[in-house]
Amino acid sequence: MAEALTADPIEVPHGFFTRRGGVSTGPYASLNCSLSSLDDRDAVLENRARVALRLGIDPIRLLGLTQVHGTRVVTVTEPWAAGEGQTADAMVTCQPGLGLGIVTADCAPVLFADADGRIVGAAHAGWRGAVAGVLEATIAAMTTLGTSPGRITAAVGPCIAQASYEVGPDLRDAVLAGSEAGAAFFVPGRQENRWQFDLPSYCAARLRGAGVGRVIVTGFDTLTEADRFFSHRRRTLANAGPIGHQISVIRAA
Repeated sequence: MAEALTADPIEVPHGFFTRRGGVSTGPYASLNCSLSSLDDRDAVLENRARVALRLGIDPIRLLGLTQVHGTRVVTVTEPWAAGEGQTADAMVTCQPGLGLGIVTADCAPVLFADADGRIVGAAHAGWRGAVAGVLEATIAAMTTLGTSPGRITAAVGPCIAQASYEVGPDLRDAVLAGSEAGAAFFVPGRQENRWQFDLPSYCAARLRGAGVGRVIVTGFDTLTEADRFFSHRRRTLANAGPIGHQISVIRAA
């Protein structure tokens, strides 16, 4: 069975899925859900179907995007074919039964739900997207559908943790250019002119700053748990080959 982590008190069907419980093999083992990978397409479709069924979603109604580390948000009114999602980094909907899926392998997946579960959202928040405002853009799109920030619960899913995320001055400068308060999310790195960046806490702070009523941080580190999560940084450090991506999904009530 596809393994999923959940975030209380979000009551609508959702899951931060791990890499466990799929059919892919090799470096994609086993629940790779990225249709842009070099994995066997049929295996990925089977993995995504397992995810959908775990959440009570018709597999053809589990949707994804072409993610580019930007701030564009798609308001979803009807499903599209697998692999044909628009270029964007977040989705919102108020259509019952639609599943919004975000794939990640160190970036933060963020799931959103209105208090009654009628309006939901999902966002891909790497550092570039988070700094540029993808989370605030998602909240604004949900507000357009009829909620308000104070009614929203947002959960930051498994992503790279501060202890694992050494960054250079370019990233730190970009964060500080947005606000000097961003300095709170850095501690000195192991090397000179390097810092450890706290991506999940940064995302949580952006969410709270936008007025979100409740913010949850799941606290899992994708780099250190190799048996549970795919990780781009782990691959880079090991000078390894291709990897898969885990998926995070929320379904409108």
